[in-house]
Amino acid sequence: MDGLNCDFCINYEYDEEYDCYSCIIDMDEDDLERLNYFSHRGCPYFRPGDEYTIVRKQN
Repeated sequence: MDGLNCDFCINYEYDEEYDCYSCIIDMDEDDLERLNYFSHRGCPYFRPGDEYTIVRKQN
């Protein structure tokens, strides 16, 4: 996995306030620009997690 699919990242969580999924990493504009520019490298904050890991983290 190259880190581009947020669905499998442990930092991708459901936000009840906005009723959608989003990344919980607090990135500034420079981080976002680097991520867009070097998208072929993948997200440096990607941490793989299956549904069991994610559920354990939420509880």
